[in-house]
Amino acid sequence: HRAMSESVAVQDLQVGMFIHLDLGWMSHPFPVSSFMLESQHDIERVRSLGLQQLRWSRDKSVLAAQAQNTPDAQTTQVAELALAAVADNTPNTPAQSAQASLRAQLATQRAAMRLCEQQHTEASQALRGIVTGALRSPEQAGAQAQSLARAMTSKMLGEHDLSVLVLQGHSANVPSAHGLNVSVIALLLARVMRLDEAEMFDVGVGALLHDIGKLELPSSVHHADERLTPAQTSTYRDHVRLGVLLGRRMGLSLGALQVIAQHHENADGTGFPAHLSLERMTLPGRIVALANRFDELCNPQQVAHALTPHEALSKLFAGGQGRTDAALLTSFIRMMGVYPAGSVVQLTDDRYAVVTHVNSSRPLKPRVLVHEPGVAREDALLVNLMTQPDLGIRRSLVLAQLPAAARDCLQPSPRMAYYFEPLHAPQTPACAWM
Repeated sequence: HRAMSESVAVQDLQVGMFIHLDLGWMSHPFPVSSFMLESQHDIERVRSLGLQQLRWSRDKSVLAAQAQNTPDAQTTQVAELALAAVADNTPNTPAQSAQASLRAQLATQRAAMRLCEQQHTEASQALRGIVTGALRSPEQAGAQAQSLARAMTSKMLGEHDLSVLVLQGHSANVPSAHGLNVSVIALLLARVMRLDEAEMFDVGVGALLHDIGKLELPSSVHHADERLTPAQTSTYRDHVRLGVLLGRRMGLSLGALQVIAQHHENADGTGFPAHLSLERMTLPGRIVALANRFDELCNPQQVAHALTPHEALSKLFAGGQGRTDAALLTSFIRMMGVYPAGSVVQLTDDRYAVVTHVNSSRPLKPRVLVHEPGVAREDALLVNLMTQPDLGIRRSLVLAQLPAAARDCLQPSPRMAYYFEPLHAPQTPACAWM
């Protein structure tokens, strides 16, 4: 894509330019790194980054009329017309046209996916560095954790819609991946619950560091397990207290410390360490406790015990209503969708698919990657069920129920990492698992 872009000085930016910020995900305030400048405010925000030049794509831009009449633009238009004329004279069947269009859409989706993976990887690496340095330099690690939480929060705030998607094949069983998963899910839920920016910041910091106390425990007691002795279980549960103490040394806010203290509490008082009831828990604490429970079901220490996202949601609903604020659980299910991202499903026309995106306004109509017999993975269909009134989901499946051919094409993974997709700009390609 670099070959198709040009350089432009930041003082020459115009509304309508489609620009590319070659910066790390945490180094700019925009939800994505490639987007169209929609207002003068966008331009000022870009200029505040201190860049002298950046890249932009003329073919994706929509400039004012006078800008379109420059010699360069006219040359580009002539070339495009010439190419169009050549294309018009090229024999092409409807089926070939449809296939070419599908391949173009899939290429766009893959490019967007690479961007999502890059952003997720950068955030995961940042969290890994924070965890590694927390005992050695707690104040520095605390400042870094707050910077990461602030970057994530800033990309979720605003009027634009967000959807939940899954990145499969990532190392979701490592501590930093779990912390990032919980923070993404918790921040999305905090946004749905309309928490203010300060509370969302506490959710982000507390979620990223909720298990930080495990750094001071032997690795053998980092996870709850029925094989642990009573003494080992007591040691495991002490990670909450140790996390609060380390969080204080890291300079965290009271709200973030409360999140760390409450991430294993239950609304009915059956949690630990303080056996808090619903009215004694903070809303940020309840949000992170729910996100933590969900990710532990999807990404347990023993992969054989992993539940699909649909199974995890069903288990929370069936057995967790007493443990969780009912209103919060309802909002969580609405946000994640009846078939959360990552769920393996069978459609009403008997085809098999993996849910890639959840649209919270139509939870029964997510976007899915569909297996077609005889179709290679690179040509697999991405279907938005919202645009298919006669097509829906018949049932959710466990991985063992998926036929071998469909499994080879869709490649569902028992490990997954959750992320979010900004939908504020129609021209921004949607991220999807491929």
